Amino acid sequence: METLLLKNTEEDLNTAAELIRRGEIVGIPTETVYGLGADAANENAVRNIFSAKGRPADNPLIVHLSDFSEAEKFTEEIPALAYRLAERFCPGPLTMVLRKNDRIPMVTSGGLDTVGIRIPSHPVMHRIIELSGCPIAAPSANISGYPSPTSAMHVIKDMSGKIAAVVDGGQSEFGVESTVISFEGENGVRILRPGCVTKNMLLEICESVVIDPAILNDLAEGEKAASPGMKYKHYSPKADIIMIESDLESFTEYVKAHGGDEVFSLIYTGDEKYFPYRNMTYGGNSSEQAHLIFQRLRELDEIGAEKVYVRAPSSEGVGLAVYNRLIRAAGFEVIRI
Repeated sequence: METLLLKNTEEDLNTAAELIRRGEIVGIPTETVYGLGADAANENAVRNIFSAKGRPADNPLIVHLSDFSEAEKFTEEIPALAYRLAERFCPGPLTMVLRKNDRIPMVTSGGLDTVGIRIPSHPVMHRIIELSGCPIAAPSANISGYPSPTSAMHVIKDMSGKIAAVVDGGQSEFGVESTVISFEGENGVRILRPGCVTKNMLLEICESVVIDPAILNDLAEGEKAASPGMKYKHYSPKADIIMIESDLESFTEYVKAHGGDEVFSLIYTGDEKYFPYRNMTYGGNSSEQAHLIFQRLRELDEIGAEKVYVRAPSSEGVGLAVYNRLIRAAGFEVIRI
């Protein structure tokens, strides 16, 4: 099919909403990354998302709504803590896993009896949800396993000819997908996927916040993924990614001994002043790194990098989200010096 490139105008947003009502797929900007949007209650439309991405059927999709009050239409029960979190973080990059009802098909939830609910803050995504009148399932708008898209051109590159349209809403603000949480007891949550809503931010509302082991480790054999991003190799370019935990001096010595200018390196902004080998920088702090990481991984493919050593980010705060994406891109291959 021909993939339309739509603008951020009311006319084009109405076109996008109409396509979604008709069961088509539209690439839509969010504040995290671009998503492949379709009617979450339309089984055929959702199956087409999986087909377009090449996504495994047991990898659940997140459902996007215009307001958290809408969640009552699609879930069995909502904990009191969820309402308190929604008041603080919605709209925004937080997804809450709740028990679903029959209005959300099992294909949307990846065979689970739960569904991730998110209220996006990006005005384009928010308006399309309102205009369509649909709950919108929207995984990242990339080929499954490849780095997520943070611009309309990334989506066009991956999805041209596979989806009806892409809406250009500019560069994504955060650059990594939403934080996904489930609920434990009356006042506790578990982080299933880290994002820009951090553990410390959640602790302002919750009594306890647990980091799921699958954030830094692969799932055990036979274990089901409760959230997108927990299973399979994710976020990976064609290049072989190897993450190195070290200071800059040790990182430089390792690269010198293992390829030097024959490989590429992904380093902190500022490191390039002291690093003599081929490199790209991906930010000087965790927020900058979250914003740039997927863009840089795609750029490394564009220049033909075959092996890339990455100076590992901090695993604190927003850095945990970047670390999680990189460790999965590296297939959990980490060298600690």
